[in-house]
This record gives sequence, structure tokens and C-alpha cells, in this order.
Amino acid sequence: MRILFVEDNETNRRIVKEMLAAGDIDMAEAEDAQTGLDMIEAEDFDLILMDLRMPGMDGLSAVRRIRARTDAKAGLPVIVVTADAGGAIQADCTAAGADDMLLKPVSMPLLYDAIGRALAAGDEAMLA
Repeated sequence: MRILFVEDNETNRRIVKEMLAAGDIDMAEAEDAQTGLDMIEAEDFDLILMDLRMPGMDGLSAVRRIRARTDAKAGLPVIVVTADAGGAIQADCTAAGADDMLLKPVSMPLLYDAIGRALAAGDEAMLA
């Protein structure tokens, strides 16, 4: 399995990479949304982890761009990873097309649960 984590904070990327490596999951990294979108264009991933607050393009804009694609990559599972728990952030993520949301700091059990749910939902959609 190959996951792309789009996150501007190097420490957060390193921690999540270690969590995923424990499950033998390969993680690619992008430090901003545009780089992440370019990587999605050029490479294949099974799932995207997307930070919300980044310099330049924010995570919700990047999710909307993924969903606006006209190829199979438009259906990539996207899990938003954010420290922003306020207001209507969950509704904003859902409206943008995110499959799930995790609050930072991310715990390993919650990360793996969210990945499992997102992948299972994608498998169900393919069977429908």
C-alpha cells in the first residue's frame, strides 16, 4: 500500500511515516498542496492524507481539485488530518469531498482505523 501525506510540518510527516512503516505501509511526502497534486498526477497512491492549513493552497482546495479530476484518481480516498477542531470543520471537509477527518496529534490506532474505513468504503463503491 502506498499513501501520500500532504503536510507542511516535517515533524508531523516523520511521526506519521513511522506509524505507517510499523504496518509496512509506504508513505510519500509532499510539503505543500500543489506539490501533492503534482505527485498525484505523476504517481499512483492508494490513499491521501491531507493537512488543512498549509502555505499557499489549503487542504480543502486541494481535496476539491482531486474530486474535480476526470480520471480514476478523482475517487482516491482522502483523509484530512488537522489540528482545527472548531466550528463546522467536519462539515467543510465532507462538503469538499474528504472521506474522513483525524485530529492532531494523530494516534496510531485512530490512523489505522481511518485508513481501514476509507479503503473499505472505496471497495464497497467499486462493487456497487
